[in-house]
Amino acid sequence: QVQLVESGGGLVQAGGSLRLACAASGSIRSINAMAWYRQAPGKQRELVARITAGGSTTYADSVQGRFTISRDNARNTVYLQMNSLKPEDTAVYYCNADVTTYGSLRTSYWGQGTQVTVSS
Repeated sequence: QVQLVESGGGLVQAGGSLRLACAASGSIRSINAMAWYRQAPGKQRELVARITAGGSTTYADSVQGRFTISRDNARNTVYLQMNSLKPEDTAVYYCNADVTTYGSLRTSYWGQGTQVTVSS
């Protein structure tokens, strides 16, 4: 089994910064893409940022230039640096990892979510 544990959420004023982290552990042979999603109340879950094993990144238009996704492959950890936060960034943020296990199964795993609240 594989577990994803997120950390770093909290309450911040508009214009502030937060850094999220997500550490994967368990029967991991390799991790392909890792990503951050978010879900605001009453809205669908949406992709925020994604990073491949090789380091290629993509961002939602709404966070481009403000958020930066990175990963530490040695630690099986993905980060999301969030700057210039806006109230509309308020959501539960979820980590996602595309994992190949030692049993050669390739599965998408999710973290439990971490709340980010941006006050105006």
